[in-house]
Amino acid sequence: MSDPELVREVARWLRHARDDLTVAELILDHGQVPRAACFNAQQCAEKAIKGSLVFLQIPFRKIHDLEALCKELPDGWSLAEDPARLSDLSEWAVEPRYPGDLPGATEADAKAAVEEARDAYETTPEDLARHGYSPPDEV
Repeated sequence: MSDPELVREVARWLRHARDDLTVAELILDHGQVPRAACFNAQQCAEKAIKGSLVFLQIPFRKIHDLEALCKELPDGWSLAEDPARLSDLSEWAVEPRYPGDLPGATEADAKAAVEEARDAYETTPEDLARHGYSPPDEV
């Protein structure tokens, strides 16, 4: 990949994904606010997927549905192999952040969400590298 601005833009998406994962892990590690850990985990996965779409120069809708976003990835991308595997994580994007009738997130929910997000985040740079992406020295 030779477009330096595109390389930097992908790196920015990945940095934000990593930051969201870090926040989710910190919340979980300190036994605080499981719904916040779930939300940040969802955001991590969403930004990792969108970073891949930016790399591929595939326009994406401004949605939080991880399964739909994964379906935009072409064959040969790990997250495209089983888009449904992140569908549970999508649930944490919007509704549970506000008071309502939905049950609150549990510590088990937060652990599962962080694990799913970590998998999505760690898979993304591997896929990007296989398809020619090399991160910049500075972001």
